Amino acid sequence: MNPLDIIDRYYAHSPELRHILLTHSIQVRDRALLIADRHPELSIDLQFVSEAAMLHDIGIIFCQAPKIFCFGEHHYIEHGYLGAELLRKEGYPRHARVAERHTGSGITVEQIIREELPLPEQDFCPQTVEEKLICYADKFFSKSHIGEEVDYEKVRRSIWRYGHDAILRFEEMEKMFS
Repeated sequence: MNPLDIIDRYYAHSPELRHILLTHSIQVRDRALLIADRHPELSIDLQFVSEAAMLHDIGIIFCQAPKIFCFGEHHYIEHGYLGAELLRKEGYPRHARVAERHTGSGITVEQIIREELPLPEQDFCPQTVEEKLICYADKFFSKSHIGEEVDYEKVRRSIWRYGHDAILRFEEMEKMFS
């Protein structure tokens, strides 16, 4: 499977957004693979991580975020499950789970209900080591400041706004991958 084939199928008409998506995804992929190299004891599927990291944000095209050239109809927080629907339609259910579970440090059904988020009422927390790895690596790169790496303290502050459970999930990933 070549992730670029899928990206090109959906992003060919939006070169600015394609550039942002590719730059961000390459950064996430490279960081995830670097972390995986440091942790052979985790038996991480490197080929899958490489592919899924490139596709984790495929759903941004359906969302409204004009600063990064997204002119879709949905709230940005929906990009994960919308990308998952696209990847399932393409025949990649395992990659779809990464897309729907990478936002923040994961989103619980309780959080969706409590905050009235525009998401299906289900758990969107990463479960497998590969899902957690891509979720973790993603936190260090922003699409709105493309090419820059986010420092650890800024990542922690951004996760903290999602509550105590979110920071605990992030700290679990930090222990696993540091």
